[in-house]
Amino acid sequence: MDAAGRWQILRLHVEDQVPLAALARDCGIGLRSLERWHARYRTSGYAGLGTRRRSDAGRHRLPGELVALIEGLALSKPRPATVTIHRKVRSICDQQDWPVPSYGVVRDIVDALDPGMVTLALEGPASYRDKYELALRRQAERPNAMWQADHTMLDILVVGTDGKPTRPWLTTIIDDCSRAICGYTVFLGAPSAMNTALALRQAIWHKADPIWPMCGIPDVLYVDHGSDFTSNQLTATAVDLHIRLIHSAVARPQGRGKVERFFGTVNTQLLAGLSGHIAEGHPWPTPSLSLGELDTALEGFIATYNDRAHSELGTSPRTAWIAEGWLPRMPESLEDLDGLLLTVAQTRVVRRDGIHFQGLRYICPTLAGYVGHSVVIRYDPRDIAEIRVFDHEEFICRAINQNHHSEQVSLKEIQAARNARRRALRQGINERIAVVATHTPEPAPATEAPAQEPRRKLKVYREDLR
Repeated sequence: MDAAGRWQILRLHVEDQVPLAALARDCGIGLRSLERWHARYRTSGYAGLGTRRRSDAGRHRLPGELVALIEGLALSKPRPATVTIHRKVRSICDQQDWPVPSYGVVRDIVDALDPGMVTLALEGPASYRDKYELALRRQAERPNAMWQADHTMLDILVVGTDGKPTRPWLTTIIDDCSRAICGYTVFLGAPSAMNTALALRQAIWHKADPIWPMCGIPDVLYVDHGSDFTSNQLTATAVDLHIRLIHSAVARPQGRGKVERFFGTVNTQLLAGLSGHIAEGHPWPTPSLSLGELDTALEGFIATYNDRAHSELGTSPRTAWIAEGWLPRMPESLEDLDGLLLTVAQTRVVRRDGIHFQGLRYICPTLAGYVGHSVVIRYDPRDIAEIRVFDHEEFICRAINQNHHSEQVSLKEIQAARNARRRALRQGINERIAVVATHTPEPAPATEAPAQEPRRKLKVYREDLR
């Protein structure tokens, strides 16, 4: 009974002068209990009628060693059931002449264990770290102070270069301060240093679209421990561009939550409305989009994302990145940037009719002075309509393929066309071989000679050899 209920009974004695003995008979409460309530009321007033907590509440009047034993059993791997712990404790208490605790007392001791201690003992330090350790959330104070880069496999199927369904990957560069998307690349196949370089190239250099102003060289690039992020190429590029490369702790993605949140936004807000979206619990759909069409949709979505208000910032990422106006740190030229980022380099000899590469021919008037010389070409795998030519790391010119100078031609498209041509030739060969097999009689199988019985040897005795 709480203090209010006790006062409703006791007030008949305090205010109406009803004897306690009469109250005990009428209310069915013992006279001794009413006397204790009255004594507590006179000492502490109305507050004295409340339920008093025992001074030893929460503590067990058990030997400390017994309590430690119960806790130790509960922290052992694999953790036994509480009833099993109670059974073991009861057996040990009989041997040690200790008081045997009830099942409820054992359960209370087990339940009172520190959850962090239980997690550390039963699930290990990694689980404890992710659940109970304080996480330092990085927060840049100004735009381009820190960028984050990461990859994800998108929840969508597209038509691959071979005509088969495939899931594309997305690499994204996001500014930590403004949450603005500075660059991205969508591709087929596993993440690589080249895909990271292409995303960085787009993020650093000026965009053709004026509503996408994000550019510049960041002070810090925050990445995970993927093989492309730990490659010598990215490390050397970061040194040349004066970027501080920071890797997150292994298996601790807390610091990359901003870019991963953007990945979730793409999957739920963009891909869910596109053909080929992969929905959990449903069979995989038949894709209809190409990689180029998905790229176009992503570019439009990023423009919308950068211009709409961010829930944490209260303003759009584009406005937050522009801030009050400032000048980003830029490389001297796009050629210098390509020399650092585009590591797809091939050595070619300049011929009289230009440079031959991947079955295409590239020409430029500047190459006239380099006929017969060995040069290094660099190219963007997404568009090999043109190549950049270098001589001893010095940029010479851009050479173009005249057959495709007005369109983008990716390396994958060229390779797919070559593979398709090879398959067509192989099919033609197989058809002709089949015709030959149809009109050529098969040779009659050779008749096997009858098996001869093993020749018997004449038994020779030792006496015959004398």
